[in-house]
Amino acid sequence: MLLALTVSIFYGFLGVLAALLFVLLLAKSLLGIVVIGEMQVGIVAKKFSRRNLAPGRLVALEGEAGFQADTLAPGWHFFLWPWQYSVTKEFVVIVPQGEIGLVVANGGEPIPPSHILAREIDCDNYQDARAFLTKGGEKGRQIGMLTAGTYRINTALFTVITQRNAGNMGMRPEELFIYRVAPDAVGIVTTLDGIPITPGEIAGPVIPNHNNFQDAQAFLNAGGSRGLQEQILLSGSWNLNPWFCRVEQVPMTEIPIGHVGVVISFVGRPAVDVSGADFTHGNLVEVGHKGIWATPLYPGRQPLNTHIMKVELMPTTNIVLNWAVRTEAHHYDDSLSSITVRSRDGFSFNLDVAQIIHVAALDAPRVISRVGSMKNLVDHVLEPIVGNYFRNSSQEFTVLDYLTNRAERQREAAAYIRNALQEYNVQAVDTLIGDIVPPQQLMTTQTDRKLAEEQRKTYEVQQAAQTQRQALVRETSIADIQNSLVQSEQGVNIAELNANAQVKKVRGEAEAAKLRAGGEAESTRLRAIADSEATRLRGVGEAEAIRAIGNAKAEAYRVGVESLGTREFTGLQLMQIIGDRQVKIVPEVQANGGGTNAGGGLVEALIGLLAQQQTAQLGNPTTPAVAPAPEKPTPPTE
Repeated sequence: MLLALTVSIFYGFLGVLAALLFVLLLAKSLLGIVVIGEMQVGIVAKKFSRRNLAPGRLVALEGEAGFQADTLAPGWHFFLWPWQYSVTKEFVVIVPQGEIGLVVANGGEPIPPSHILAREIDCDNYQDARAFLTKGGEKGRQIGMLTAGTYRINTALFTVITQRNAGNMGMRPEELFIYRVAPDAVGIVTTLDGIPITPGEIAGPVIPNHNNFQDAQAFLNAGGSRGLQEQILLSGSWNLNPWFCRVEQVPMTEIPIGHVGVVISFVGRPAVDVSGADFTHGNLVEVGHKGIWATPLYPGRQPLNTHIMKVELMPTTNIVLNWAVRTEAHHYDDSLSSITVRSRDGFSFNLDVAQIIHVAALDAPRVISRVGSMKNLVDHVLEPIVGNYFRNSSQEFTVLDYLTNRAERQREAAAYIRNALQEYNVQAVDTLIGDIVPPQQLMTTQTDRKLAEEQRKTYEVQQAAQTQRQALVRETSIADIQNSLVQSEQGVNIAELNANAQVKKVRGEAEAAKLRAGGEAESTRLRAIADSEATRLRGVGEAEAIRAIGNAKAEAYRVGVESLGTREFTGLQLMQIIGDRQVKIVPEVQANGGGTNAGGGLVEALIGLLAQQQTAQLGNPTTPAVAPAPEKPTPPTE
């Protein structure tokens, strides 16, 4: 029961779906419904109509049978019955970043024979086919292009070429990339469409306001010429139509340090000479004119169009040119060689010459105008001036004069060449004569003569050396003898000096003794004077004392005499004197006449005297019995 119910419901649902599908199909057929997706565009083709397309037309504008100009935008569209219209759903055209899209129109007016590309029409980047056709759009390759973005293009009228389909359209994929110019390069442009270049010119003039050839229509509207262009593209990325122009990248023109660049322009405004009346060797023009620019380019990188102008490098530092077998790094003197000259005495010999020159920066255009290049200046000016001067001047001098007076010849050459090069706006810094290669035969003779002269000098030197050696030997012998003589003389001198020293010593000692004697005499004299004075003073003092004592005694005597009397006082004084002086009134040893019964005689008196003296010595042992004799003075020794 449940299964039967489920089956019946399922079949009922299928029936409803079928009915709805039938209704939709019927509605689409009856209402002509067409649904266009978001990233689609509908291309409509009318199957039949009361009017047909005119001959040569591909897209209908007035409802004729065929492809319609108007496309279907995303959404639902009605009344496009399938029995009358055929709708094709195409994907929108996507141009990725960094690429461009080229457009080919399958319908429109024919391109005029003088044009290569169809002129651009304001048609919303080819999304409005009706505007393109009604405004005179031309069939074929379009000068306009599509930049990065999404476009709804009527593919019945337009074919868009991108990198994806480039191979199928006969193009290389890299041509559909944005064109990039390297930082150290310039892009030289050649346009493929435009008016012909003016006769006599090699490049089209600079056209303003075309955004560096990115707006090709503006270029053509302003009268741009086809072919090589004066204007260049600098470093950057550019949206360029490869059907309109081609670009060649070339390195920037580099002016090295120590150089200037003289520009020779083959295009530009008409030449107007600014060199002045005194310069008659060519014309110089201002920058931008045709001809040699009077203002040179200074060191650095210059963005120049080398297809329409030429830059001649002119060194502004000192340049050395060698007329010799060697060459400098600049190679301007590659074609120069040693100068062969003939002397006054008929000998031919070679000269190596170095010429130093300098070209000022502002004089460089004049030099180029006169001779064309630095190489021409060396080959056509310096080589004949320097070479002919030495060939002519050498005939006035002999070979030996060149060898011995080279500095003078060098100064003369420098003065002449300096004056000659001033006419060519070139400064001659210096002229140097290098190696001189005289004839071998002359040099052999000179060498032999020189060797003989040197040998003679050598012999003279050797003779002088022998003479000196003899003198040296003689002087050496004399010196040896002189040594002994000097020693003897020195011995005599030493002996004399010793004797003189002894004499001087004796004289000195005698003088010293004399001085000492004089000193002692003077000292004795002074002492005697002092002693006499002292004695005198003592005497005076003693006299005064005695006088005082005498006066006192006199006074005492007077008083004594007055109190005792003269006789008594005198006796008293005598007794006092005998007592004070211990005067012996009775002798200690008495000798008499020697009688038998008398006291002792003379002999006994002498014995008694000797005994008394011995007793006195024993009582005073320190007193010497006999005074020692004085020592005899020792005489001085010499």
